[in-house]
Amino acid sequence: MTKRRDFIKTSLIGTAGITLGGLGMSAKSYGSVQGSNDRIIMAVVGIRSRGRDHINSWCALKDNRNVRIKTICDADEQFYAQTAKLILDKSGEKVTTAWDMRKVFEDKDIDAVSFGLPNHWHALSAIWASQAGKHVYAEKPASHNLSEGRRMVEAAARYNVRMQTGCQNRSIDNVIEAMKFLHEGGIGEVFMSKGLCYKPRDSFGIAPDGTPPESLHYDTWLGPAPYRPYNEKRVHYNWHWFWDTGNGDTGNQGPHQFDIARWGLNKNEHPVSIYSMGGLFGIDQADCAQETPNTQTSLFKYKDGKVLEFETRGRFTNDESSLGVRIGNLFYGSDGYLELDGDTWKAFRKREREPFAGSKTTENKVSDPTFLAAPGGTEHFANFLDAIRSGKDETLHCHISQGHLSSSLPLLANVSYRLGRELTFDGQTEKFVKDKEADEMLTRDYRKPYVVPKAL
Repeated sequence: MTKRRDFIKTSLIGTAGITLGGLGMSAKSYGSVQGSNDRIIMAVVGIRSRGRDHINSWCALKDNRNVRIKTICDADEQFYAQTAKLILDKSGEKVTTAWDMRKVFEDKDIDAVSFGLPNHWHALSAIWASQAGKHVYAEKPASHNLSEGRRMVEAAARYNVRMQTGCQNRSIDNVIEAMKFLHEGGIGEVFMSKGLCYKPRDSFGIAPDGTPPESLHYDTWLGPAPYRPYNEKRVHYNWHWFWDTGNGDTGNQGPHQFDIARWGLNKNEHPVSIYSMGGLFGIDQADCAQETPNTQTSLFKYKDGKVLEFETRGRFTNDESSLGVRIGNLFYGSDGYLELDGDTWKAFRKREREPFAGSKTTENKVSDPTFLAAPGGTEHFANFLDAIRSGKDETLHCHISQGHLSSSLPLLANVSYRLGRELTFDGQTEKFVKDKEADEMLTRDYRKPYVVPKAL
């Protein structure tokens, strides 16, 4: 008897490699004529904030990509009722719940899992899911430290699962167009790229250690991170600003623009040198528990001398460029420069003040207008489902191998920042050059049983 998962892999579209358009039907009509055996069954692990965005996208795709959310999972049970109602309202489907993701992986019906978890859980959750034969949609940064990213690449290959990294700019038509323009010499030879993360944030204060709420399975929430007494300022969302669980805004918003910066430079390799500096400025540090910097400048040099620069500004700041870019990218070439703000781009020739090329619209174009066109959002999720059906890694817009290279940039920057010095890196071995102190920060000590393996 053909198993349902095998049926998905060997269905007409997957086997023949025929696009929906080639069959003379839209994605929406395809979803309506296939039977339930071709439906991709999802679980969403981590249902607050970004996880809710995942849910909205899967529900938006339920008809034209024939996908269903079966299970939601979160270490904090307080979010179950409202999330279950959201899914019921949007899809008409009832969901089951779990607080331990390992129960999700045991479910033979589930084909794929999307994760909206804190950074310190990204790698282990993806590896566990891969070992259970589940396809993985992993949020950025791909991992909490660099060695974890390599384990994720290995897991996807060893267990033959599709693993998409949530760098959704890779699925925005105008961004793809801008990258093609750069790679074809639109501004000459690109010798430097710059990523911008200007997000002014106020202090979130301090609080004494306390007792976890009854709804929160705190040991599970901590997972691979070291044990610390519960503190309300270290959990939901604020985990971004502590080294145990997050990577600061350089590793939060940053990976999106790091990915574009590397993409524009056309670099499928690690840099050879890294230097990052900054600090926590503009707020009373006696009244803020934050550990990560809110202001950080990071510089990377590749072996051919090309430069990638990244700026994180977490207080009051001006914009950059004619587009008023705050979250975006700039590229500098021998014949001009290019500005990219979201899905809008303009290219300028030499000293000219007016652009000579650029995007034709500020709205994200999507190949299938029947689903939600949130900038870089739902299209990226749709691509993941298409890759599951094709059974081919090359279908993915951001395979974990690409996600790992881009995520490594902020992770390397943070090592330099924390050590306070420039570092030299060997991309082949993924180790620093004769620097044991820095190498120790490429991984971490794990709490059993939440251990990311050293090799797969």
